[in-house]
Parts: sequence; structure tokens; C-alpha cells
Amino acid sequence: MEELDVEPTEITIPGLGQRNRHIGFNWGPGELLLYETRYPNTGATCITTPSALCPFMYIVRNDEDIYSPVLRKLLNESHSIFVGLQKSEEEASSKTHKAQLVRVSKKYRSVLQACMEEMNSLAVPIRDPTQSAKRSEQLSFLSAMELCWNLCEILFIEAATAGSLLILLLDWVRLHVNEVDRVYQDVIQSDNPTQHDRFWDAITGFVLQGRMEEARQLLAKETAASVSTRSMCRVLDELLKNMPIFSSAGSQTLTEFELKWQSWQEKCARHLQSGTFSSSPQMEAICKVLLGDEDALLEKKELMITWYHFLVSQLLFTHPTVKPTEMHSYAQSCLDIFTTGDSSSEPLDNILLAAFELDIHQVIKEFSIVSHNWWFVAHLTDLLDHCQLFQSHNLYFGSNMREYLLLEYASGLFSHHSLWQLGVDYLDYCPESGRVYLELLMERIPLTTEKKALKALRICEQRQMTEQVRSICKTMAMQALRNGRLGSALSWSIRAKDAAFATLISDQFLKDYCERGKFSDLDLIDNLGPAMLLSDRLTFLGKYREFHRLYSEQQFEEAACLLLLLMTARIAPCSFWLTLLLDALPLLGQHQVIFSAEQTYQLMRCLEDRMEAKREPIVSDVSQSSQDKSLEKTKVDMLRLALARNLARAIVKEGTLQA
Repeated sequence: MEELDVEPTEITIPGLGQRNRHIGFNWGPGELLLYETRYPNTGATCITTPSALCPFMYIVRNDEDIYSPVLRKLLNESHSIFVGLQKSEEEASSKTHKAQLVRVSKKYRSVLQACMEEMNSLAVPIRDPTQSAKRSEQLSFLSAMELCWNLCEILFIEAATAGSLLILLLDWVRLHVNEVDRVYQDVIQSDNPTQHDRFWDAITGFVLQGRMEEARQLLAKETAASVSTRSMCRVLDELLKNMPIFSSAGSQTLTEFELKWQSWQEKCARHLQSGTFSSSPQMEAICKVLLGDEDALLEKKELMITWYHFLVSQLLFTHPTVKPTEMHSYAQSCLDIFTTGDSSSEPLDNILLAAFELDIHQVIKEFSIVSHNWWFVAHLTDLLDHCQLFQSHNLYFGSNMREYLLLEYASGLFSHHSLWQLGVDYLDYCPESGRVYLELLMERIPLTTEKKALKALRICEQRQMTEQVRSICKTMAMQALRNGRLGSALSWSIRAKDAAFATLISDQFLKDYCERGKFSDLDLIDNLGPAMLLSDRLTFLGKYREFHRLYSEQQFEEAACLLLLLMTARIAPCSFWLTLLLDALPLLGQHQVIFSAEQTYQLMRCLEDRMEAKREPIVSDVSQSSQDKSLEKTKVDMLRLALARNLARAIVKEGTLQA
């Protein structure tokens, strides 16, 4: 965004540093409510560090992630993906539509991965333990989001079927569990890899992830290095090479694949029973893994780290054609095995279990509970809604889940000084309540700069939000008026079409003219155009400026007619009448007669009306000093004398012309 990204403003609480003063707090809508309490701080929660009595406090917000530069990139990038999805019309067939949604899902995940990579690169220079812990927490949470999103992509968006499901789950595990890669790097970088104490762990780890080619490449080192085990290595290599892999791209049916699978496993069992690997416990253990032996798999538990890796590895060697509807029972069983003795499951486990149960509503609910913000659930729900998975699910208060989550996410964006612009587009795609939310939120945006106000104004004008346009313009006009920027204030009031405020600012222009003897912001006044018709006072201001322009161009007769029109129309404030009459003095003193006798009578009548109004108690200025009264009397006497002389000259001139 164009505004600078800054941290929340630091606020000083007067007197907070004194003894016996304590601050309590309570969560409000989107931020923290702070208040002073008489009671000492007995809890473990401190608002500030290192001392709860520090006089400096920060505005505390419910969602602090948006103030992280790395995470703000996630919000910005995902916004463009979201808008692109809404605008897409690629609905030619269900197949192309599904492929499009999968591509969109992968884009979201690529943004998550990019943020994790950037956060990893920034993690090294951090020396502050607090900041380092916070960065580590954010990184862990991003990883969990990408893990869950990837699983939902497989189960709900791609809706993988038997056979292809396990292939996708293997890719999922390989991406998110990379312990075997670290082991492999330690082994391969050693002087003698085959003698490394974790050499066989690396091979077994590759096998457990279905990475048979990599396992065979590492096994080839043992074949070359040891003559005694060479024949066993070749047999094991043959088993790994011939392991059937289901391919949905080909013409192979599930029945054909299952027959090949049974034949391959029978071959593995024969080698195990005949004692082919009896002299090598490591190769024998790998052969048991290939047969799906549960005890053998549990012995390699430390290589899999997580229960869902154990789940996928077990299915790879026991039930490679598992169906999505069968996943939940296997998942629950693996979780129970992996967490023996630990009755409490982690929130991430609950989310993954709900996904394997194909209960997307529970996934959204569980993630909403543990998430710091609404980013994940809002974007995932929107994507799944395009898959028509939420069509029949409405919330009890009328809105559907997609719209509810988008509204919450957009509302959170509006709490940030620059990300609020992203929230506008999300609200645009909430058909039921988005317009109402946008109207309410636009009225609450702090208009700290004119640039920000213009952005907000453009958004409201594009959506024909008349009341919000008027509110923004009036707010900015008032700010400008308080700061003494009359031109800007007048411009905003004209844009708001606020006649009363335009009248008030026009009066300020006239007052400023009386005090300084000249107009400020001449360009604005000279180019009012039709806008001067907004109010009588604004019309007067524009025409009065036109009078000065005519006079400066020595178009005296046109200037005199316009000045007389302004006085007789009575649209000028009463306090300005004398100024108008005094403007006539230079014209009355010209060598040639400018005002006719009739016009001079009209000027005299205006002067007497002004003096009569001045004598009325309602408008009398009781605070006027005697010196000011004397000066005004002198001006009036000068006017009367000039008017009398001009009347005489005009009568003589007109009489001469008639004769």
C-alpha cells in the first residue's frame, strides 16, 4: 500500500509512573480497553515490559499479525488472488472449473510458502530473544496453515479418489515432513556414508515416504562398498524398483493395480520367509516395512515424527487404494497409536482429523478457535464455496458461512491504517451485508491525511455511497478550517455539496479579506464556475472576486454595474456592506462619470440602509471602540461627500447630453 507501514502509536498515560496506580484491561471490539484500577496487580499478566508501572503503553489490538511486514505481504498477495477468483468466469465445464480452483489453491499455498521462506531468511539476524520467539511462533503457525490448506486441497478441492488419493498424500507428507532429508544430508556429507550410523535410517526414511528412487541411489553405495551384502542389496533394489505405483493419467484400472500390488507383496513375503535378508537386520526391517508390518513400522516411529506421516506410510504398504471415506478410521487409529499415554490431543490434530472425516465445517470451526486472525478460514471457505461445498449451510442469523467469515476478515483489515483498502474488495463480494458493513466502516476510517481522504472518497464515489461522500468531505472541510486552510476547506465543502458549510467558509474568506486587504487561494475562487451557485454567499464571493478582476483590468463601467448589483441583491453579510460601498470610492473619483444619477441614488440608499441597520440594537456592535467608531464615521462622511459630488457630475452630464 502507499501509506507507510508503522507500528501502533505509543501513548503516554499521565501519572501512571506514580506509585499505587495500576492499569486493568478488557478486550473490546478489535482492540484493548485500558482503565485505571485501585487494586494492585496480583495476576501474572503485565501490559508492558519490563514493569507494569512503566508510563509508556501501546495500543493493543486483537490481531497484531497485520503489523508484521512479512505477514502483510501475505495479505496483499492473497487479496489479488481472491479478487481474480471472483472475477473469473471460467465455468465452461465442471472439469475445467475444478482445474481452475486447484490452480487458485496452489497460488494461495505458494504465497504462504514464500512468506515462510522470507521469515526463515530473516530469522537468523534477530538477536532479541522476545522477537526471535515471536518470529518462531509466526513461522510455526504459517507452516500449520499451509499443512492444513494442502490437505483440504487434496480432500475437498481436488476431491481425490481411490488410488490417486494416496499419491497426493505422499506428496503432502514429503513437503511437510523433511526429517529424512536432514538425515540424508548428514550421511552424504560424511567421509564414509555407508559407515555412518544413520545410513540405513536415511534409506528407510526414503522408503517410508515412497521415495524409492532416492532409496535405491543410496542403497547403491552399499552395493558398491560391500561384497558380502551385494546380492541382498540387489534383491532389495529389485523389490524397490518394481513396487507398483498407481497412475491416474494412464489407462490402468484399480483392479489391475491391486493385482500387481498383491503379486509384488507376495514376492516380498517369499524373500522374507526364505531368509534372503537374514544376515542383514537393516534390510530385513525394510522388507517388513514393504509388507506393511505394523511392528516394523512402529520401530521406525522416530523417522516419521508425526502421526499423519505414520498414517500415510502405513496406507502406502497396506491399503494403497484407500478411499476418502475410509481415511478417518485409519487416521484416528494412527493418532491413538502415536499418542499412547497422552489423553489430550493438540488443536492441529483435531483439525487434521476433521479434514480426514471430510467435515469441512468442523475444520473451519477448529481453525477459527486457534487462529490469530481470519485469513485462513475466510480464504479457504471462499474457495470451498466455489466448489459448492457450503451451498446448503446457513448460519442461524441468516448469513452463510462464507460471507460471515469474509465480513469478519474485512472488518479486521479496516483496523489497519493502510490495509483497509484491501477490505473494501472483500466487502464488495459479500452480497447480503457487504454494502452495509462498508458504509459503516468507511465512516469510521481516521482521515489522518488528505491523500487518505481522497482514496476513501474515490471508493465511496465509485460505489455511489452519497452519505459517506458527504461525511468525508465535511470532515476534511472542518479539519482544513481548523488549520486555517480556507481554500482546502471551501473545496471540500463544495465537493460535499454542503450549502451551509460553504456559506460559513465564504464568510471566513470575506473576514480574511477585510483583515488582510486581499484574497487567499485566488486560483480556487477564480475557477469556481457553476459551484458558486451552491449558496448565495458563495455566489457573492465569486462575483465579488470578479469585480476586483474587472477593476484591475480597468473595465470600470462593467465593474461598477457588478458592484451595484452585489449591493442591491443583498446577498452579502451586513458587516460587509460598508466594504462594498468603500470599493465604490475609486470609481466615484474617476475623471469620467462611471455611476449614473440613478445608480448614485441606489448607492445612497444602500448607505442609508446600512446605517439604519447599524443603529438597530440587535446588530449593534457594543464592543466597538470609540476609535473604531470615529474611523467608521470618517469613512461614511467620505462616502457621502463622494456620492454627492458624483450625483452632481452625473446630473450635469446627463442634462448636457439631453440638451
